Amino acid sequence: MNLQAITERLDLYEKLTRLDKPIGILLLLWPTLWALWIAGWGRPDWMLVWIFVLGTVLMRSAGCVINDYADRHFDLHVERTKDRPITSGKIGGKEALIVAAVLSLCAFLLILPLRNLLVIELSFVALFVAASYPFTKRFFAIPQAYLGIAFGFGIPMAFAAVRNTVPSVGWLMLLANIFWAVAYDTAYAMVDRNDDLKIGIKTSAITFGRFEVAAIMLCYAATLLLLGYIGYRVRLGWFWYGGLAIAAGLAGYHYTLLRTRDRMKCFKVFLHNNWVGAAIFVGVVLDYLFPTKIF
Repeated sequence: MNLQAITERLDLYEKLTRLDKPIGILLLLWPTLWALWIAGWGRPDWMLVWIFVLGTVLMRSAGCVINDYADRHFDLHVERTKDRPITSGKIGGKEALIVAAVLSLCAFLLILPLRNLLVIELSFVALFVAASYPFTKRFFAIPQAYLGIAFGFGIPMAFAAVRNTVPSVGWLMLLANIFWAVAYDTAYAMVDRNDDLKIGIKTSAITFGRFEVAAIMLCYAATLLLLGYIGYRVRLGWFWYGGLAIAAGLAGYHYTLLRTRDRMKCFKVFLHNNWVGAAIFVGVVLDYLFPTKIF
């Protein structure tokens, strides 16, 4: 195999794992970082942070490969996805599964130096959820809720890594992430709704019907209320709630885009949710750097 062929293969792997679109990684990374900062009382071990950042990148990439493998026959009928490497036949199914397995193994090896049995046990749950998510679109009316578990499982793992246990606020944060994922991924599903109706895939955009925008806004509200309660439980202050206020303002802006139901504006909302996650993260970082008390 010559250098050009190797380069072309690497380009295909980049598309297969979505590393050519790194902005999607942040939607998994923000909740993990929230958890690391709160679990570590604002001072997480930096080696732990890097382990979770790299692990998030690897598992997100593995999840994308598994998703494309599971949806390879459906993607053929969707304009946005028909040229994906597996669907187009540029990468074989077995080869894709090997790539997913290697990525998952690398992510697993990252956590072994922690010597934390609870983290290892939770990693198997995380792998199962990530691998099974694509198949929920065949029977589950709101697969985005299951996606929220997959995207947010770094939260309990982060608490386990720092505290060797997962307190109730860790599970509440995972619940908040589920609502958040339903919000932003419903906006994403609105982009493909017509194609999904034709091929029989279930999504929250289809399930909510004409109330999809209202459902998204209610999910935003549930996310922020839960995070607000978590702030109360762990005694966070003004910066934390300031971050939540900014996130609420961004959600309000998203409403102005969503109510048009324009496909490109809905996709913009999906991508713009990275600013929601960033606002909340900046809030928690500043709150621990400059402690203020409300309660």
